[in-house]
Amino acid sequence: MSSAEIIDGKAFAAALRGRIASIVPDFIAQSGRKPGLAVVLVGDDPASQVYVESKKKATVEAGIDSFEYRLPEDTAQADLIALVERLNVDDHVDGILVQLPLPPHMDDKAVIAALDPAKDVDGFHVVNAGRLAVGEDAFVPCTPLGCLMLLKDRMGDLSGKNAVVIGRSNIVGKPMAQLLLAENCTVTIAHSRTQDLADVVRRADIIVAAVGRAEMVKGDWIKDGAVVIDVGINRLAPAEGETKGRLVGDVAFTEAMAHSAAITPVPGGVGPMTIACLLRNTLVAAHRRAGLAHPQGF
Repeated sequence: MSSAEIIDGKAFAAALRGRIASIVPDFIAQSGRKPGLAVVLVGDDPASQVYVESKKKATVEAGIDSFEYRLPEDTAQADLIALVERLNVDDHVDGILVQLPLPPHMDDKAVIAALDPAKDVDGFHVVNAGRLAVGEDAFVPCTPLGCLMLLKDRMGDLSGKNAVVIGRSNIVGKPMAQLLLAENCTVTIAHSRTQDLADVVRRADIIVAAVGRAEMVKGDWIKDGAVVIDVGINRLAPAEGETKGRLVGDVAFTEAMAHSAAITPVPGGVGPMTIACLLRNTLVAAHRRAGLAHPQGF
């Protein structure tokens, strides 16, 4: 089979951010204010700091107010929850994102539970997870939402497709499966303990790999013509002469290219969609809070 089409998540995300930016002025005209996103970062995790800076840049470029709260590593959990509760009632804030992971002395679940579900633009609150599970309108975690957008853009109607989601996290695997079910796919959730995983994957028209293991999914696991969405981002050990190892996904990309119809690269595939969908969720939250109709186009 000929080499697969590369799904350009970077270009799709840029177009989505552009549509969001084009809607913001109309929201301001109707509501008298900008949409607002508050991001809370606890501690000095380098990867989290880079991610928060990327979010801030994209937020400002879209015309959305960015409120940033940086707390020291030793912040008490009660103080973090008190901040979340203040943001819950702040009329300038439509979305709240608490950057994970939190320091070891904090309970992620307790902090997420303190969020107002209407401002939970990360889609992690149990109320939003429950609404998604029963088919009601909900904020959906940004990464699986971005994956679904890329799939529908490439494939159109997903009805009747066999989909395999590798990974069962609350952040990606489980909500991804719920989204695909809502699109009338036949969905299998596989994971590290799935027996005969390669055979399970070979039946799939759609493969979403989110297991966190570098190049685990091999090319001969993939049915000819399948579409592959690689959520993984793993850094390999540096080769001789390298200062740092290259980034790879959960799929052996070069091998997969020979079988799949289309595949997301790493980097440049799913990653850019996560921030774009965060802005999308924030804009939707702002419209709901202002009593305005859901913006069209995404």
